[in-house]
Amino acid sequence: MAVANNKKLRMASEQVRAAGYMHKEAFAAYLPAIDFAGGYLYNQKNIAIFDSDQYLPVKSFNIETKGYEFNIVKNPITGEPVLGPGNQPIPSEVAYLPKEAMTYDIHNVFFGAVTLTQPVYMGGKIVAMNKLTEYAEEAQKALRDNQARDVVYAVDAAYWQVVSLRAKQKLAVSYVALLDSLRHDVQCLYDQGMCTRADVLSVEVKLNSANVDLTKVDNGVVLSRMALAQVCGLPVNTPLEPADENPELQAEDITPLSTDYNMADVYSRRDDLRALEYAVKASEQQSKVALSSMLPNVAVVGAYSFSNPNMFDGFKKRFNGAFSVGAMVTIPLWHWGGNYNKYRAAKSETMAKRFQLEDAREMIDLQVKQSAFRTREALKTRLMTETNMAKADENLRQARLAFREGMMTPDNVMEAQTAWLKANSELIDAEIDVMLCNTYLSKVLGTLQY
Repeated sequence: MAVANNKKLRMASEQVRAAGYMHKEAFAAYLPAIDFAGGYLYNQKNIAIFDSDQYLPVKSFNIETKGYEFNIVKNPITGEPVLGPGNQPIPSEVAYLPKEAMTYDIHNVFFGAVTLTQPVYMGGKIVAMNKLTEYAEEAQKALRDNQARDVVYAVDAAYWQVVSLRAKQKLAVSYVALLDSLRHDVQCLYDQGMCTRADVLSVEVKLNSANVDLTKVDNGVVLSRMALAQVCGLPVNTPLEPADENPELQAEDITPLSTDYNMADVYSRRDDLRALEYAVKASEQQSKVALSSMLPNVAVVGAYSFSNPNMFDGFKKRFNGAFSVGAMVTIPLWHWGGNYNKYRAAKSETMAKRFQLEDAREMIDLQVKQSAFRTREALKTRLMTETNMAKADENLRQARLAFREGMMTPDNVMEAQTAWLKANSELIDAEIDVMLCNTYLSKVLGTLQY
């Protein structure tokens, strides 16, 4: 339930999904891109090729010279050309070109183009980006799995906290019952004149203190159950009863402790370390992306362009267009070291990631050794608390017998009861500590299941 309802795990799953989409986006760069662009343009003025009406001289074919000659006005007497302004011959015949015929309406212009671009060589950028996004997706999956193990460990910690407080609640009830029984015995002795009022008051004060402690434990049980319900994704007021009412350690509950572990296997099982390994691989691909900015780029481009008005077949106020195909090559020449420094920065980032990975391996090695040592110490502590518990039980039994025989005072019995309470509490803590140490050892070894 905790794994299914944990909000952070849901966020991690969405990040994995997002990384998958980015991987698909990078793969799309292999395929041709098809785009459409269009627009509208309003122009204040039309285009006129001439500023006024034009008169163009024309030629006629001369049979004698076998060529075309301009028709000019000649003096009928002398036969010489008549010169006009600027000493230029005056044509006898002209072609009339009105200005309106060479004026085009471009007040409203509509245009557009459909283009297709196919990358041929991008300096290795597309391949590097595909690998980079693939490693990023795998890294996100490893981080999600690591978070899931953290959730399981948090649930175990919350669960054993409930078990511990439930056991201490029962212990507190038993301790109150012992003090209440002692208070009754001391009251009877006081009624018979065999002890003082101070003895009765000292037992009653101890009993009141035990009741206060019982109330605190009761509150702790309620709060710890709320914390467990919250971790499991349940309403905080959900009644939860732990199966392990009495935390008695079983042999199968403990991972066999070893003085040496195969760290290569541990590294392969650690999700957080796998995430760092993928981060190093992604950083290496990022260096290749930076390198591609210094290499030529080649692409094939095809387009269909159209406009209204168009000039493909005279000036027509209608849509018309044409296809065009070409290739585009971009070669970086000089950027004042900007691209090279970008590449060197990416290489430095890769080296930093590698150092981070090496440091993480060293920390995991330390984690495993510390956790195994702590688990062994917890087992030793548990054995000692069991011995102390047996002695405390016998001490309390002897004190109660001696009190009934009149050989001990109520203070001696209360001291034995306090020692019994402490021994029981330490045994409960030792049992829970062994459970938690075992879970943490499984977590650092990468064997914690979820």
